[in-house]
Amino acid sequence: MPLLDVRDLTVSFPTPDGVVEAVRGVSFSVEAGRTLAVVGESGSGKTVAALSLLGLTRDARITGRADFEGRDLLTMKERELRRIRGARIAMVFQNPHSSLHPCHRIGSQIAEMIRLHGESGRREARERAVELLRLVGIPSAERQVNAYPHEFSGGMLQRAMIAMAIAVNPRLLIADEPTTALDVTVQAQILQLLRRLRDELGMALLLITHDLGVVAAMADDVMVMYAGRAMEYGPRRALFREPHHPYTTGLFRSLPSAGAARARLTPIRGQPPAMIHPPVGCPFHPRCDSSAERCHRDQALATVGAETGHRSACWLPESGAQ
Repeated sequence: MPLLDVRDLTVSFPTPDGVVEAVRGVSFSVEAGRTLAVVGESGSGKTVAALSLLGLTRDARITGRADFEGRDLLTMKERELRRIRGARIAMVFQNPHSSLHPCHRIGSQIAEMIRLHGESGRREARERAVELLRLVGIPSAERQVNAYPHEFSGGMLQRAMIAMAIAVNPRLLIADEPTTALDVTVQAQILQLLRRLRDELGMALLLITHDLGVVAAMADDVMVMYAGRAMEYGPRRALFREPHHPYTTGLFRSLPSAGAARARLTPIRGQPPAMIHPPVGCPFHPRCDSSAERCHRDQALATVGAETGHRSACWLPESGAQ
């Protein structure tokens, strides 16, 4: 049984101009000790899907089912969700500068998380905060526990956020663009840290990113999202080796190749659709060079690899998207 099993998740927001359908019928699962990467361009619904699981989307209409440890997150009362948020499911947000209070010391904020979800006293919580900072690789943790957020670099702030997230040993860690705005060296260190913590603590990792390089380094399974829908889903090796959906193929073709420094990139033409009035059928068909008439009416969900669980929302035969 997967630790988290999401089925037909739909998230919409009312606006003065109409209803924005941010997530539309998305299904995925994450097992303990494994990493699912959710990849797609900005506005594809990646972050909204994760926030909706924790009840962090205001004024949203949410339907579907999200079983976590056998209980549906979407039908829980707020009081029940508070017990799960931080304790059983933790989240590392995209911008650590806006996630940490600037007027409180790093250690006190981590200790507050520990005391909120445990039975530790002030001294025990502080000692645990030092241990956590040391665990995530912050040097001189005994001294840095007294630092304020503005005294940390971007990489150290991200490490502090990860320390806070794992403070009470969650079963599932959601990391939303954890390496954005970090230089390449720090980025690699953060990814290595997440991988090590996942393996040592045995937790599941839901990684939200737009960076296919991060996906290649971290993921066991991948879900590609576009305009609120899942375009392709499957094991990383299968999806990288033989991408099936034209959108997934377009993402790979738009990346620079290490062996072709002067080769021209092939961008995906057009722009993502407005989510108030998304296209009927496959949402990618206005930008797809291989679209057919049926793509304008319906969206497929075909199994590309029965043995691997590789699925694609495209009518093309397996070789057609190449």
